[in-house]
Order: sequence, then C-alpha cells, then structure tokens
Amino acid sequence: MAGESAISAWRPGVPGISEVFHAHFVRHAYPVHTHTVWTLLILDDGVLQYDLDRHEHGTLRSQVVLLPPHVPHNGRTAAPHGFRKRVLYLPEPALDERLIGPATDQPNLRDPLLWNRIGRLHDTLAAPGDELEAESRLAFVVERLGAHLNHDLSGDPAGAGRRREPDRGLADDLRDLLDARVVAGLPLDEAAHLLHADSTHLIRSFTRRFSLPPHLYLTGRRVELARRLLLDGVPAATVATEVGFYDQSHLTRHFKRMLGVSPAKFAGRR
Repeated sequence: MAGESAISAWRPGVPGISEVFHAHFVRHAYPVHTHTVWTLLILDDGVLQYDLDRHEHGTLRSQVVLLPPHVPHNGRTAAPHGFRKRVLYLPEPALDERLIGPATDQPNLRDPLLWNRIGRLHDTLAAPGDELEAESRLAFVVERLGAHLNHDLSGDPAGAGRRREPDRGLADDLRDLLDARVVAGLPLDEAAHLLHADSTHLIRSFTRRFSLPPHLYLTGRRVELARRLLLDGVPAATVATEVGFYDQSHLTRHFKRMLGVSPAKFAGRR
C-alpha cells in the first residue's frame, strides 16, 4: 500500500549491537522519545529532519547520525517519497558517557569513510554466520566515532559551546523512579508523595527538563523493552503485559504510534 511503513528488525547476536533496524517511512513521524542506547543511523534515500534536545537538524544521505542515549528526539521526512534508513542500536557502554554532550551538540557527522564502514557492517549483519567479521567491522566503526567525539572534547577544554548537563533536580529524581518502575508503573500521587512535590509542578519540571511529559517517557521505555522481547520471539500478547501495557491492543496502539507498524509486523519482517 502506498505510504505504508516498511521495516525489518532483528537482534544479530553480535556483542555490542542491541538491534538492527531498517525502515522506509513515507508519512510516519516519530514522536518525541528517548532511548537507553546509542542510535547510529545512515540514510540510503531521502532527507530526515529531527529535533534533538530542542534543536532542529536535517540529515542528508552523505551524513552519519549519532543520537546519544537519554536525550529526547523525534523524526520526520523532508521529502515527498519519505526516507530509507539503516540503524544500529549500540548499548550505552559502547561509547564513553562523556561523549553524550558532544554527540548532542553535533549529531551529524560528515565522514564518507565512516558512512561506508557502517554500510559494510550492515551488509555483513544481513546474513547470519559472519559474526566475527561483524564484530571486527563494528570495532573500527566505534573507534572512528570515538575519534570524532573525543576531538570535540579535546578541542574545547573549557567546555565553551558544549552542552552542559543541568544540576540534578526534581525531574531527575522522578526519572529515576520511573526507570525503576517501568513495568509496574508509578501513580502520580505516589510520585508526588515520594518526592514531596505538587503533582502539577512535578509534571512541569519533568517536561521542561526532558521535553516530554512523564507518561510519554514511561510509554517510550515500555515500547523499547517490548522491541527487545519481540525480537527474542516472545508473542505480542505476552509482551504486552510483561512490559506494563494493559493488553495487546494497548501495546499495539502505542507501538504503531512510535514505529509506524504493529508489533507483529515488527517481529515478523526480516
């Protein structure tokens, strides 16, 4: 069907890669969300626009995009035919956490060699059986990413022009509580009681800090967890309750809003 999202996702069994995700989106727009992993993205066609930490960016095919963990972002097409992308999700320890700031400031990298290395890594991951080759290619990709970001750090020793993390406050405390209760959930009145704060002040503080309200943050964490279980072969009906959704239809509604396809299509297309 014209305009339908087409995706392929799998867990490759390669240390250092949490998920491989290939997609063609024509009309789908990602809502604001966060990941607990690094998002390494290249485009094969089209133009991608996205906001990262409240700053707008545009990406062309020649660029590599690296989105850091825990930083809110969205995504949308800037071309009539949409965009085709290939994504690697890398565990948070894959890169030094000090590099989150430079990656937030400059997520688009103009590096043809890096782009080609990532493309060859995707080609290797497409067919099982070459895990050692994939690990080797990943090592060179991570090394070059680190060189880019560490250069940004060393070139700005005083921290001028780099994103600075605000001091921890009420919003961070609430995020910690939500992270600890992803599946069980956290009623707003309980959060307010635990943090000794008014409910509306709590929501406003969180939204200012993370660019999305607490309920959307929690939903995003549940969808992220659902992706992992679906790619492990767990049935969607079971996944729904295991990650905190009421039932399968509840999971499907939020999953399609986030990824443009149903959980069944996400798990079944390869």
